[in-house]
Amino acid sequence: MPGQLVAETGRLRLLAMSDACDEDAEMMLRLLNDPAFIRNIADRGVRTLEEARDYLRNGALRSYAEHGFAMYAVQLKATGERIGNCGLVRREGLEGPDLGYALLPGFCGHGYAKEAAQAVLADARDRLGLDQMLAIVNPDNAPSIGLLQKLGFAFERMIALPHVDRAVKLFRYPALSVEAQP
Repeated sequence: MPGQLVAETGRLRLLAMSDACDEDAEMMLRLLNDPAFIRNIADRGVRTLEEARDYLRNGALRSYAEHGFAMYAVQLKATGERIGNCGLVRREGLEGPDLGYALLPGFCGHGYAKEAAQAVLADARDRLGLDQMLAIVNPDNAPSIGLLQKLGFAFERMIALPHVDRAVKLFRYPALSVEAQP
């Protein structure tokens, strides 16, 4: 699966990442050390290219093998540049996969995260047969909360997860109407 095209949009390609791909490892190293990533997601302690390759091996590559999904590299079709990642994560403490996304500085605010997330949701429905997904977000991350709402996610509750140092907002897709909630 590494290197495989997972989805394509008007401006983007979503590619399965590989520890053998220099572009993937370099992008992950930059992304994991971006102050916004550290503030809104976590400091993963990845500081070298080899640690980024290990991070891919222990994260995305393992998840591809175990679940058939993971985070994917987001690539601009026009230039081939990798600008971040987007995909599904199977996280301890959640009943199902959750949508994740992060873009490198300079690529936020252009609609790329929404475009990539819509492609991931379509792939999850069409290829994986998933009809529901979750998302977690730092309660202070207003842009990410706004994006989840635009995608059709609805806030469900605050939740504490193992290995996450603060309570996060849990969102569910598709948003359930008030009448449909138990």
